[in-house]
Amino acid sequence: MLHLRVTVPTDRSEAVRELFAADCGCAHLAIVPGGSIQPPGDLFLVDVARESADGLIAALRGLGVDEDGGIAIEAVDAAVSRPAERAEEQAPGDGADAVVWEQVVRTTDADSSLSGSYLAFLTIATLLAGVAIVNDSAILVIGAMVLGPEFAPLAALAVSAVARRPNTARRAAVTLFAGFAAAIVVTTVVALLGRWLGWYGPELLDAARPATGFITRPDRWSWVVAVLAGVAGVLSLTSSKSGALVGVFISVTTVPAAADMALSLALGGAGEFWAATAQLAINLVGILVAAYLTLSVQRLVWHRVPRATPRADRVGGPLAT
Repeated sequence: MLHLRVTVPTDRSEAVRELFAADCGCAHLAIVPGGSIQPPGDLFLVDVARESADGLIAALRGLGVDEDGGIAIEAVDAAVSRPAERAEEQAPGDGADAVVWEQVVRTTDADSSLSGSYLAFLTIATLLAGVAIVNDSAILVIGAMVLGPEFAPLAALAVSAVARRPNTARRAAVTLFAGFAAAIVVTTVVALLGRWLGWYGPELLDAARPATGFITRPDRWSWVVAVLAGVAGVLSLTSSKSGALVGVFISVTTVPAAADMALSLALGGAGEFWAATAQLAINLVGILVAAYLTLSVQRLVWHRVPRATPRADRVGGPLAT
């Protein structure tokens, strides 16, 4: 279930009330006349099945509610209610597969901004991956993969391409490339410091690294893993199974490749640098292409699912949405 908090101008309150009352996916509907001060209007509190949310939000935007009022979307962790169960049963489609496009667009747009916390997490993850390479530690590599936040701008790029939002695409691209550039520069400086202290030298690049050597050996399986990760990442993002994102983070070699690029710069390994660059590029491109194709298929399939089913018990006749 999702909870919608909708601020509606008074001249459209009746149309919005009929819209919610007619949708079989609506479980609970409360109206507070004059409940909104800024912007002024009536306040609607609605619990809806996830399957119905996308169509209802599109209909609300068609009424201009997003321009003169507002729509807030919140997840309902648990709804102990027979009407809620009935709404989930009657709403077309399956809640786990339902895509709420406005929620996906807004979430990826917010998560892909170039913020201090994003730069900090990506830089720390890259530094951690650098330590993993020096010590040939698979555990530290996994930790660095989980910590890296780079999937957010990748997802935003794919979403913006499907939703045709060029401003979001530009912002996500800047976040992605500026973030990796900053992380590589900082890791290179720290690696140079470690070399100056005598902790390691150029011989590190030629040492056998059974646990981390895969980072600079991209092959056809790198493409396969990147594509699968892109598909899984988008499915977890658009569905209610967000916990699967952790598995996506662990499977891709973006942060470790960036760390290896930094170490190669600090230790003078041109061949290692270009191999790590290839690994990073393969992962980024593979994830992005797979994410775009997955979103395109989801949008095509979900738009074929019937939107709202009229509720004859609440209104006199069907209401088109």
